[in-house]
Amino acid sequence: MCGRAVVAGVGMIPFTTPSRSETYDVMGTSAARAALVDAGIEYSKIQQAYAGYVYGDSTCGQAVVYGLGQTGIPVINVNNNCSTGSSALFLARQAVESGAADAVLAVGFEQMQRGALAMGYTDRPSPFARFDAVMDEIQERDESPFAAQMFGGAGRQYAEKYGTAPETFAKISVKSRRHAANNPFAVFRDPVTVEEVMASPHIYGPLTRLQCCPPTCGAAAAVIVSADFAKANGLDASVIIRAQAMATDLPSTFTDRDMTKIVGYDMSKAAARQVYEASGVSPDDLRVVELHDCFTANELLTYEAIGLTADGTAEKFVNDGDNTYGGRVVTNPSGGLLSKGHPLGATGLAQCAELVWQLRGRAEARQVDGDPKLALQHNIGLGGAAVVTLYEKVS
Repeated sequence: MCGRAVVAGVGMIPFTTPSRSETYDVMGTSAARAALVDAGIEYSKIQQAYAGYVYGDSTCGQAVVYGLGQTGIPVINVNNNCSTGSSALFLARQAVESGAADAVLAVGFEQMQRGALAMGYTDRPSPFARFDAVMDEIQERDESPFAAQMFGGAGRQYAEKYGTAPETFAKISVKSRRHAANNPFAVFRDPVTVEEVMASPHIYGPLTRLQCCPPTCGAAAAVIVSADFAKANGLDASVIIRAQAMATDLPSTFTDRDMTKIVGYDMSKAAARQVYEASGVSPDDLRVVELHDCFTANELLTYEAIGLTADGTAEKFVNDGDNTYGGRVVTNPSGGLLSKGHPLGATGLAQCAELVWQLRGRAEARQVDGDPKLALQHNIGLGGAAVVTLYEKVS
């Protein structure tokens, strides 16, 4: 390793619904340009680019990056389902830490269509075939979206094990909207009550419609540089990536007949453990976290997977208000995927942007009290990949 990677600049655009979206190339270029402006460097100094998206033809990344200029640098397209943005960040961080490059752009974008996620191809084996086979052994299928069946089934299995009330899941949506009210980049900023969440149409397991993230369009980006490059160019080097890990599915995903493991509990736990071990940081040291709340059930599961609270105690964690302002750790101050929105390729880099703003003290009305020095990010994609990133304010 040549040294820790510096997050010199971040940028994103307001997320929106598919009916109001610009095209992916316009969104991606806008977010990337914002990150460059935030970093205070010209695109000509970027040596590599990693572009993340899920729904689009090959080389969409070049179409986005060419909006900044044509400098001939390597542009690598990344697709890792919902963890795509963090996967692009993972590669950018590796390039800088290894010494392969001194200044790298990670950009994520998504131009989604209305409706639930669906498979793009029906004439070849699905990457979810093994997951589907195990799920079919555990629970009945219905006509609801496949992702809702997976995460809803995981929530139901957890609730059956620990006696979790349905209203506990709904409280996570209420918290999400309350946080998003202060985020100008979020899609849904109007408050909701537990009663309204519970009364919205039932989807699967404990999930109702207001507990499911919406199809969203948007883009976000980060400029990752070496400490030497930051110093030579007079850049803000106050936020570094202290530790980062990516984990994929373990044998337990397919052998334990456990829906929580089908949706990534074990790989999230493994990635978080690697980050804590590499950094010497404990979950107790954290005051702000952005985690993957594609459904309320997954936010609740992730509290335990990344060690914010002990196994079986997530309901108490929610009911005590330890997941919000005034509690132990503010989770998803941005509003998270549930309210900010979830443009698949952009999500991981939007989480990065939020946490960098928090550590810089520039999150405005969302700012977490106490001048936090550490921030944790968790982003997963079924199929699967979990990326956990620890940021640190060093000056």
